[in-house]
Amino acid sequence: MILPIEPGAVYLDQLSCVFKSAGKSVLAVDSVTLDILPGEFFTLLGPSGSGKTTCLRMIGGFVLPTSGSVRLGGHDVTHLPPYERAVNTVFQDYALFPHMSILDNVAYALRIRGMEKAARERKAHELLELVRLPQVAGRKPNELSGGQRQRIALARALISEPKVLLLDEPLGALDLKLREQMQVELKNLQRELGITFIFVTHDQHEALSMSDRIGVFNQGRLEQVATPEELYNRPTTRFVADFVGTANVLEGEQARHLAGASLAMLRPEQIRVGGQQGAKASGTLRSVQYFGSFVRLRVAQMGQAEWIVDQPLPADHVPEVGKTIHLHWSSQAAHGITAGAYA
Repeated sequence: MILPIEPGAVYLDQLSCVFKSAGKSVLAVDSVTLDILPGEFFTLLGPSGSGKTTCLRMIGGFVLPTSGSVRLGGHDVTHLPPYERAVNTVFQDYALFPHMSILDNVAYALRIRGMEKAARERKAHELLELVRLPQVAGRKPNELSGGQRQRIALARALISEPKVLLLDEPLGALDLKLREQMQVELKNLQRELGITFIFVTHDQHEALSMSDRIGVFNQGRLEQVATPEELYNRPTTRFVADFVGTANVLEGEQARHLAGASLAMLRPEQIRVGGQQGAKASGTLRSVQYFGSFVRLRVAQMGQAEWIVDQPLPADHVPEVGKTIHLHWSSQAAHGITAGAYA
């Protein structure tokens, strides 16, 4: 029997997972507590090996936790197999059956449940309409593009009407332009269906553009959980400030003066280039990088880390490399952060 998911969606309570590797114990997920809301697009973000995928697989039932619990809609499912949980998973490789037609791929879960052919094919056609690919029902997976296969994998996962959909880097194999298009489509589909999506990615831009909230993983722990805007503008640790976007990190007396903290952060776009009067820092321009809508300046400062400054284009004047430039920012721009658990 599959347990229903009621308000509360997904709750992880002190969830940990230890793997054995070459005779050693590796702590992949370390005491993660997390509450994911019904209908939320929640992203697990972090670098490779940070624990995000292991956490997702424990929610899906593919990996058993070493300690802690997984609750779906208030029900403890920690030790239930995947097929007894009201969740489904979309993997990066899509895992479509190459010998089956697209229609049969989408309808597969209903076939396993014993639904009669006409009913399951009718439902499969509805899902192909939903992902805007009704015309490919008779084709095989190798006849489709990467973006089309990704949408078919979504349709197959959605046909069993899961309350929670788990997505393990499903856009990772797509080229940049198609990936950006699919980000929009995926978010629109989630909003239309009202299903809780839990999305794993290492791509900060992807996470910021799609998510209602984001949990940032670092060495098995959750460093911060926040909305995209909060995460970018008010990171709590140095790791989050560096991983989500680009940050200038100030230390010591300068940080205490600007933000009343031992560490402070300034985003590159918050800094402006101007005259010497009132400048808060000065240095030698080391490089200029062109990014279309802005230029990125790297400014070397004697005995300190270089400054990164983003200037929007068109700019009145871009300084020459090798020149001394003066940097300005508002007193409210600097934001205090902590060193974090793994400093």
